[in-house]
Amino acid sequence: MKRLGNAVPVHETLRETFDRQRHTFQKLAPLGYVKRIESLDALLHAIFKYEGVFIEALKFDFGRRSASETRLLEIFPLVDEIRYVKRNLRHWMKARTVSVNWQFLPSRAKVIYQPLGVVGVVGAWNYPVLLTLSPLINALAAGNHVMIKPSEIAPATAAAIEQAIDEIFPEEYVTVVTGDKEIAEAFSALPFDHLLYTGSGRVGRLVMKAAAENLTPVTLELGGKSPALVHESYSMATAAERICSAKFWNAGQTCVSPDYALVPSHKIEEFVRESTAIIAKRYPRLVSNDDYTHMISEAAWQRMQGLVADVRDWGAQIIQPHREHEAFTAESRIFPPTLVVGANSSMRVMQEEIFGPILPVVPFSTLEDGLAFINSRPRPLALYYFDRNSSRIKRVLEQTVSGGVTVNDCIFHLPQHRLPFGGVGPSGMGSYHGFDGFATFSKKKGVLLQNELVGSILARILKPPYSSLSDRMIRSLLRRSRPRPIRRITLAGEK
Repeated sequence: MKRLGNAVPVHETLRETFDRQRHTFQKLAPLGYVKRIESLDALLHAIFKYEGVFIEALKFDFGRRSASETRLLEIFPLVDEIRYVKRNLRHWMKARTVSVNWQFLPSRAKVIYQPLGVVGVVGAWNYPVLLTLSPLINALAAGNHVMIKPSEIAPATAAAIEQAIDEIFPEEYVTVVTGDKEIAEAFSALPFDHLLYTGSGRVGRLVMKAAAENLTPVTLELGGKSPALVHESYSMATAAERICSAKFWNAGQTCVSPDYALVPSHKIEEFVRESTAIIAKRYPRLVSNDDYTHMISEAAWQRMQGLVADVRDWGAQIIQPHREHEAFTAESRIFPPTLVVGANSSMRVMQEEIFGPILPVVPFSTLEDGLAFINSRPRPLALYYFDRNSSRIKRVLEQTVSGGVTVNDCIFHLPQHRLPFGGVGPSGMGSYHGFDGFATFSKKKGVLLQNELVGSILARILKPPYSSLSDRMIRSLLRRSRPRPIRRITLAGEK
């Protein structure tokens, strides 16, 4: 689908495309296994064919973007997910037999997964290939028709995605809509059968409000301040290496990057020393370094500068190893890896999702204090805990709520095909990836196959006009489930 300009009646044009997709979906029988596999194969071929195009488009949009990171963090996860879905799709599509209540035996029951119809996908700019095409994989596997709106903040990548999709899919099956904020708003207002949005919480609220007008179910993949909590017994060198590696991928522009590190007070100096060494090792220089990604825009760079200025005003320690040797400007969009030592809750870096290469290091005294600090804040998209003790790990998992968790590393829960990926509360709702993605874009339909004899008995006994036999049967059913008297419930002493 071509870009919609201001001269085009946006709402009408989008609605025409949507209606065409819905009409095609309704006219055809639900796409079967063979057609879904064919679509996934075509998408896999397109990803390989356009790999170089995607890499160059991302470099253009960011100013500089590591080709290796694009292959590792965007291309490979897509390829791997398609292969996983293909291996499992036949099994997922099968009806699942379930048991019926004993009163209805020998009736039968089953659960079937049915395509929803036309679904919408609104992608994000920070990993625009992955976060736009991964939901598409799930939606195609579930048998849907799909409309895609890539982020306008990465226009070159959006154009590359549009070119790749247009080459392999007819518009009435899968189409890409590119354009500005007005088009994104009109897109979100379409009466989709499901809408998935990836981005900020502020825009997520607007998307949800627009979808509510049509009672469209939504999956929101947002963000938040994902903590990395380090126990005092854990190696500070290992924790620093893994936290900093994850933090500075894509210059911190990652929704599940560790937003801040909670470190035992007496280990702060060691953690900072190890982190500084890791930064120097990973990025010996920044200017003319193809491995270090630039900020997506000058506005994003200026926001990072503002966060650091605020920290400086509060008197915290700022460590920027590269500042001694290199100069960085808004025009270059290179913002250096930055550690903020002694961050507190009054600073903007502890109030806003950073989404850049700034890592606040927050001291805590006891594990209880660390957990209290996390639980006093909005529930994050991810949580990272570093510890070798299984009982403490269990405690942290039980006493915190987050979208997902990686223990003793960061981010790597995200590409696990058998784990759902999604937020909770302010960090999002719903999930996808693997079977959970297939289920998200499907209607899980319960089906009862009533036995004729059972149906006849129910009609005679449990439907008007009721008789004494009906009353005896109802009393019998109630007696079977009547509990013994219990004391009033209390939560005191709950473990």
